[in-house]
Amino acid sequence: MHFDVAVIGGGPAGMIAAGRAAELGARVVIIEKNPTFGNKLLLTGGGRCNILNAEFDTHALVKKFGTKGKALFSPFSRFGVRETMEFFESRGLALNVEPEKRAFPVSNRSQSVLDTLIAYMKAGRVTMLMHMPVQSLKLENGRLAKAVLTKSEVTAQRFILATGGKSRPETGSTGDGFPWLRQLGHTVIEPDPALVPVDIKEEWIAALAGISLQEVKLTILVAGGKAESRAGKLLFTHTGLSGPLVLNLSKRIGELLRASDVWLSLDLFPSLDSGTLDRKLIEIGDRGKNKLLKNVIGELVTPKLALILFVLAGIKPETPMHQLKREEREAFVRVLKNVPMQVAGLLGADKAIVTSGGVALDEVDFRSMRSKLCPNLFLAGDILDFDRPSGGFSLQLCWTTGYLAGEGAAGG
Repeated sequence: MHFDVAVIGGGPAGMIAAGRAAELGARVVIIEKNPTFGNKLLLTGGGRCNILNAEFDTHALVKKFGTKGKALFSPFSRFGVRETMEFFESRGLALNVEPEKRAFPVSNRSQSVLDTLIAYMKAGRVTMLMHMPVQSLKLENGRLAKAVLTKSEVTAQRFILATGGKSRPETGSTGDGFPWLRQLGHTVIEPDPALVPVDIKEEWIAALAGISLQEVKLTILVAGGKAESRAGKLLFTHTGLSGPLVLNLSKRIGELLRASDVWLSLDLFPSLDSGTLDRKLIEIGDRGKNKLLKNVIGELVTPKLALILFVLAGIKPETPMHQLKREEREAFVRVLKNVPMQVAGLLGADKAIVTSGGVALDEVDFRSMRSKLCPNLFLAGDILDFDRPSGGFSLQLCWTTGYLAGEGAAGG
């Protein structure tokens, strides 16, 4: 089987790359080791697919990717957020932008996004090989010549590698492309879990599983003092913490854990100082003097969380409001502003949304996504060494680099 372009990897970057190359007239094959395409895509956004972040300012978008993001300025200028939205909406996928600029399909189904991509490939008559793991890549005269499959091989003029990182390996994302890239002489930074939930040592955490908090502040503490603070949404799990706030701090927490113990301080009311919170408690007490503390504190926090806070503050929840002492009230306020926790560790790559690491960026020509070491190889998606926060930025990386890799490969 010979093609103009062979795309290895049937994730978001691979599918849009295959469709774009075919749209430009190339004969394209996409090779996927799983029986179906887009296994990890279907999991994104809790099954709703946070398809992108509607940040239309290219400079602001680039900053989301940290110091390495400058490599993406040119790609985002050519096929960025606005172009991505137009791409999907022009193909019948209506999008809705939610708080924090997170965009989802109006259907609230990841399957809708996958269906759009498959239709895009079918329109270009892309040959789709599923359940076909690539065993190895073969070079001839310094160029990639063929992909060796279990019982056959595929030859092509140009190849696009979009095999992803190592997050959620049960979906097939096991870093297959990294050994091949090393064999070609590429530098590969070993992937680590980047956006991943955090385990907490305190046993009381399990009682809060499923509770989400909309706007809280989390501070990372080490022996030397405060390391970093951020505000955002947090979710309690059976063993610790998740949600955008925690995921976006997880890499920093992991780095600090390698050198020392790490603690977290959770401020449940970052917009209010202690004095304001104390006055709120007094007002609540005045309105319900004869009620028990546990029955009125719901004006501030959920009952399950309140019970944990009572224990941490050393207060009996059955205390009548009119009997609540000033020092008890002040102790409760201190806990509201500082729920202390010790980090037990990070969950592994099997629970990570994305991994950091990948191909060194200075070995890629970002005008076409062409490898600087192998002239007929193009790279796209999570295989590249970018850090990014949660909120649709990882998929935007896939859409942009995949689309441009398809263009580059189709152009020769």
